[in-house]
Amino acid sequence: MLYLKPFKHVENAPMPRTIPLLFRERVKEIPEVSLQVVKNEIGKFEHYSYELVYRRMLDLACVLRKMGVRRGDRIGLISDNRREWLVTDMAVLALGACDVPRGCDSMGTEIRFILSFTECRLAFFENGRQLEKVLENVAEVPALKDAVLFDSADEELVHKAAEAGITVHKFIDLEDRGRKSSYGERGAVEVDMNETGGDEIATIIFTSGTTGIPKGVMLSHDNYIAQCEVIRKVFPDARQGDLWMSVLPVWHSFERSFQYFCMVFKSGLVYSKPAVSMMLSDMEATHPNWMCGVPRLWDSVAQRFLHDIRKTGGLRYMMFNIALSIGTTYGWAKDRVFGLICRYKWTIRLLDSLYAFIPYLLFYIPYHLCDILVFRSIRERLGGKMTGAVSGGGTLPPATDAFYHAIGFKLLDGYGLTETAPVLAMRFSKKPRTGAVGQVFPAVQIKVVAYEDGQPVNGEPLPVGKRGLVLAKGRQVMKGYYKRPDLTAKVLDEDGWLNTGDIGVLTYDNELKITGRAKDTIVLLGGENIEPEVIENAICGSSYIESSVVVGQDQKYIAALIVPDRTVVSAYADENRLVYESYEALLKTNEIQSLIRDEIDGRVSPKNGFRTCERVFRFTLLSESFTQGDELNAKGVKLRHKISKKYAREIKDLFKASSKTV
Repeated sequence: MLYLKPFKHVENAPMPRTIPLLFRERVKEIPEVSLQVVKNEIGKFEHYSYELVYRRMLDLACVLRKMGVRRGDRIGLISDNRREWLVTDMAVLALGACDVPRGCDSMGTEIRFILSFTECRLAFFENGRQLEKVLENVAEVPALKDAVLFDSADEELVHKAAEAGITVHKFIDLEDRGRKSSYGERGAVEVDMNETGGDEIATIIFTSGTTGIPKGVMLSHDNYIAQCEVIRKVFPDARQGDLWMSVLPVWHSFERSFQYFCMVFKSGLVYSKPAVSMMLSDMEATHPNWMCGVPRLWDSVAQRFLHDIRKTGGLRYMMFNIALSIGTTYGWAKDRVFGLICRYKWTIRLLDSLYAFIPYLLFYIPYHLCDILVFRSIRERLGGKMTGAVSGGGTLPPATDAFYHAIGFKLLDGYGLTETAPVLAMRFSKKPRTGAVGQVFPAVQIKVVAYEDGQPVNGEPLPVGKRGLVLAKGRQVMKGYYKRPDLTAKVLDEDGWLNTGDIGVLTYDNELKITGRAKDTIVLLGGENIEPEVIENAICGSSYIESSVVVGQDQKYIAALIVPDRTVVSAYADENRLVYESYEALLKTNEIQSLIRDEIDGRVSPKNGFRTCERVFRFTLLSESFTQGDELNAKGVKLRHKISKKYAREIKDLFKASSKTV
């Protein structure tokens, strides 16, 4: 077979079959090591040991058991990342139940659908605002009877929920009740933990996007444990007691998996926010060793550094530019000398090394001088003790990647899907090669196959270096979409191969490079999944708009190519006595630009169920309609790849401001 099989991995000891059992094992081994570092009410960080967090988890599980939570139940968890999230997650899993998470940026329609579709009788909410989203139309969640709030709620909200048949509980009160649990009650929870199987569902994560009906990805304990068993091969330099800064939404599979990986490493979590100023301040206070972030975050941090240096001006700014140039050249040479470049066709590594050896020697001393004088101070702003970081949830821009590489900061790119819990490829920390999303993860098999219309032509793998559809197989692949066997069958074949929907290439060193998408879903730099057709349909609800194409893959925001309805727009111009020389000139007038802006914003808005990330930030007006045989096929369906090629310059201009990066 030509598909690449998993690496032979290193295990220190057999891994427990479930996440709570892994947690319990670590508590026995390192009870006093910090698992959570949390900012208190006065802004100071407090440490919570493995033993303390486990005890609070056990106490909460006892209370949930008294409230009727049993094996197989689905428990809503509507919250962003915080101390209580992990405690709740572990308590639910300890009872053999599964949680159904969602973030605070979700629309009420999404939250109500998810809680109703999974028949959640009990749900946790970060604050009263999240519960209010449910109460906006409580008839849509008939199964919900109990709501637990991490933050306090006002009496009016509690009364309103009670009238709707929902009892509101304070999380702090449940913790107090849990501390009074008897030895026997705690023992009963641990019996539940022992009886949970690895194939039981741990979570149902609903995919993002206003696609009509969200898909609930069912992930088992073993989906995560399969990755926990091999993660040390990817991060051999992760040490006991290290701190991982947590800033991303934990309900996303990317951040969640790394919280479990922390337990494998016997490390801890320090909680912050993805706002650059707050994150850098928290780094200075806690000195984390690792962290995960989306490409947009890393780009923002780099831009913050560059902005601060530009403000100083003068000699320091000139020195930085020289140092960055030296760092870039040195990094280029070092990668080739030590075999850290991707090979998409067979080459002799020795020739690459010889070719770059002289530049490597020439820039060795200048680079290390630059490191002492310039780069070290930049890295110090990331807490001073950073071993490395991970970028995932979207494609890392090459310029951003090159910046961190030049300053000597180890930024490891990664790739995966919610359906694979999520890691499929990642740069290994000891041999991070640029130019790809990383080596195939040791727990998974990857093959690249020929495709047509987003589906495999056959199961035969293409040779290394050939571009095709990426398929994945392994223990970490999901059990399927909740209550949707029809959708599961579309992406998961009888042999267990998952269609990722991505186009990629395998290298001679078992790395994966993603080159595009076989499906229409757009992934922004922040990791948000955008379904363009839904937005396009909303836009075309305007009588002034004939057609639209939403773009934005690997960008900070989405934009659109708009084809106005020539007849209607011309009539509008005549009615409003607009003066113009040609139709093309008319489309450039402020009046028509404002008209289309208002039409788009009026349809793609939160009140219509769209998220902030789905807002069309910029657009351009096209004077010519799409035609069959060119931008449209015989059925009138838009050929996105042809449109992207034909209007490449216009699309580039839409993101020109966004692309001015390092």
